Amino acid sequence: MIAGTPVLDLDDAASLEAADVGGVLRSAASGGAQVRATAAAVDEQVLAALADLRPRSVVLVTGSGRATRAARLLVAALGDRAGLPIVTVAALPPWVGPLDVVLVAGDDAGDPRLIDAVARSRQRGAEVVVATPLEGPLRAAAAGRAALLEPRVPVLDHNRLLRFLAIGIAVLRTVDPARTGAAVPDLVQLADLLDAEALRDGPQNEIFRNPAKTLAARMQQRGVVLAGDSPAALELAEHGAEVLLQSCGRVATAVDLAEAVAAQARIVEAAGESAPDFDPMFHDEELDGPVPVERVRVLVLSADHDQAAARRRLAVFGGPGSGLVDADLVNADVDLLHTGLTDPELPPPPRQEQQPQSQSSELEQLAVLALRMEMAAAYLRLIGSRAATPGEQAQYGGNY
Repeated sequence: MIAGTPVLDLDDAASLEAADVGGVLRSAASGGAQVRATAAAVDEQVLAALADLRPRSVVLVTGSGRATRAARLLVAALGDRAGLPIVTVAALPPWVGPLDVVLVAGDDAGDPRLIDAVARSRQRGAEVVVATPLEGPLRAAAAGRAALLEPRVPVLDHNRLLRFLAIGIAVLRTVDPARTGAAVPDLVQLADLLDAEALRDGPQNEIFRNPAKTLAARMQQRGVVLAGDSPAALELAEHGAEVLLQSCGRVATAVDLAEAVAAQARIVEAAGESAPDFDPMFHDEELDGPVPVERVRVLVLSADHDQAAARRRLAVFGGPGSGLVDADLVNADVDLLHTGLTDPELPPPPRQEQQPQSQSSELEQLAVLALRMEMAAAYLRLIGSRAATPGEQAQYGGNY
């Protein structure tokens, strides 16, 4: 099936901004603001009770929304570098006690599992951090007995991953600064990177120098497979597929890169089944019209420092049938973002000594890619929109 012709041009900044009556671009670009708000809460000593606590474990109890995905991404990115067990669960385990820290996170303040987790954690003497809207029964359960990290930046539901990721980072840096804290980025620096990425992805920048628009253009009129080349990148791919569905109604598949490579021949075969006589070599879209097949693009999300090795993994998609199925490597260009944050006439500042590049960079790259994916999904929504959704105008703080 061939997708319809887009209503708007990605390089028509004025039309994009006019179509964005619901502030979807602003919401997607607010990742840095959400991270900075969490950093501000930490500076206000919201987590002072956890300082140098050295708990037995950190238990992440997550509910609906982006909290679960953020918790899984954080654990997958840390791998064996965490200095203590980090457990992600949907309900409070029976073994939690006074030696543990419990982070309760979600979007639904009425979720009975989250309310129960807060109440029972306090009864057992555990330290509790609550990262939900503080209202309803949850307010009563947490009142005076938990550290509160309420949402401070209003965004759409599918744009909250970076807030929950920042909260997890803040808790880990506080309870275990020596080891786990050294394996995660500083929140202020991360917010700066995300703001720099949001500026690059703004509607005023043309496709050729706008990574989010480039990504959106690559997904136009294509079947999309999002592939991760590591456990953490796979979590990000699944987040991207969910955002595409929620933001613009696009259906995408998220898989491990090895699964995409193994399925390459079948993807090519399935793409050509809709037009068995189609030969891409002799087809001219200007003369013959749209290609009568559903072409597929595999977007490989990668935080690998060895980009040459990452690109070699995509060689299989350049074989026979590559006109129907091709692959792109999507990486974050964090070094470029760091350069853009400094005076070009001065040497780049050294990274923190306790935060080696090889350890901190993956989470930075994944966070930047998450914002880029959300911006790309917002662009796909806008270029296909013919009318505003009733009641949508100015819902999330206005235009970009």
